[in-house]
Amino acid sequence: MLRRFSIDFAVFSACLDAGLMGVALFLAVRLRPALSGLAGIRDIPPPYAIPAWLYPLFVGVWIALLAANQVYDGRRNLRLWRELASLTLGSFLALTSLAGILFLSYRELSRALFLFFFTLGFALLMAWRLLLRLAYSRGILAGVQPRNILIVGAGVLGRDVEREVRAYHELGLRLVGFLDDDQTKRMNSSQILGTLNDAIDIVTRHNIDEVVIALPPRAYERVFRLVGELHNLPVHVWIIPDYFSLALHRMAMEEFAGIPMLDLRAPAINYQQRVVKRLFDLLVVLLSLPVTLPLMGLAALAIRLEGNGPVLFRQARVGENGKVFQMLKFRTMVPGAEQLRHQVEKLDENGNLVHKHPDDPRITRVGRILRRTSLDELPNLWNILKGEMSLVGPRPELPHLVDRYQPWQRKRFSVPQGLTGWWQVNGRSTRPMHLNTEDDLYYIQNYSLWLDILILFKTIGVVLRGKGAY
Repeated sequence: MLRRFSIDFAVFSACLDAGLMGVALFLAVRLRPALSGLAGIRDIPPPYAIPAWLYPLFVGVWIALLAANQVYDGRRNLRLWRELASLTLGSFLALTSLAGILFLSYRELSRALFLFFFTLGFALLMAWRLLLRLAYSRGILAGVQPRNILIVGAGVLGRDVEREVRAYHELGLRLVGFLDDDQTKRMNSSQILGTLNDAIDIVTRHNIDEVVIALPPRAYERVFRLVGELHNLPVHVWIIPDYFSLALHRMAMEEFAGIPMLDLRAPAINYQQRVVKRLFDLLVVLLSLPVTLPLMGLAALAIRLEGNGPVLFRQARVGENGKVFQMLKFRTMVPGAEQLRHQVEKLDENGNLVHKHPDDPRITRVGRILRRTSLDELPNLWNILKGEMSLVGPRPELPHLVDRYQPWQRKRFSVPQGLTGWWQVNGRSTRPMHLNTEDDLYYIQNYSLWLDILILFKTIGVVLRGKGAY
């Protein structure tokens, strides 16, 4: 629950650190001749140069060891002292590791340059973090997006959670109030917004992001019902142990200010995997822009020449953890096609809803070509850059279809939703929705970066064949 920064900020931090390390090494090389003549430093006349391969080596090893020491983990370094401690330990390990590598590979490097580089680099890494913290504390920057927290249970444990939430208010935590069935507590505290029966209404009305359940063991049965109700809403549910049987996707133990809690909606991929996945998404999307931008321009021109109507189509889709977002696609249907969906939706012999047909009368001529070549999906790249989607993952679903989901199918929302996925390369629209979900769950259970890369390569072949695309 308590996270100082997002995945995107972690990626930004790593990239900024890498850039500053490169600058530090460049300056150390340029300034090394000026250090000549100082006590104990060998004289080196200008100009001075080092092999180019030392730049990626120095930066790569240092970044890797900072990541290994969780410098980029937004849940760990909440306090300044802890962040600086992680930064110092990671930097010291990088210093000793690179010294060993140089001893075995390139002993000609000036030791004065090596130490000057690390001193300057560490100072730069420390400086931008201190300035950022200062800007947040002085209100110059807005900080993280506020998250509304509702505590279920106004007893001793609930009040302990309240004190810790207020202690971390600068990190964007905002306590909305409590829920409690005790009438005496409700009469004596305006913070108690209602009973447990009011949970759905209060979560919806106050835009709650995090629900912390802090009820005594005697309330096991009531907690079980409450968790079942909250699983239909896009909120994180946290519970103070011991309720291991209530997790919908996967359960993870985390510590909040010394209080152990269970995340009942923990993501199926861990934090480190998520950072790597986000970096991979950004890298691939940015490298593909020289190719995809001209294709998007041609597609937009074709749609505009065919007739009236917007070029882009915005549609509400259900993303990770059940959050709804606006997905962008090129318009491939006649205007008002959403209101005509009842004309094509039908149930198969097993009662499963089928909403895609190869002869859908709502599709335009240009739209049929765009769908056949999958060019209609290219605006999804904007959703990926915004962090609403990933390159690979379960396909974002329509809200009215999600309403028909069985509980086991909702597990597909435990990872970022994707532009392409395992079911797209194993049948696409030719397979019914319940089989698509089975493929999505296979992807979630077997996730790795290499699986993402495999799916992307298989997607190219599937798109070229055009099978199942309509």
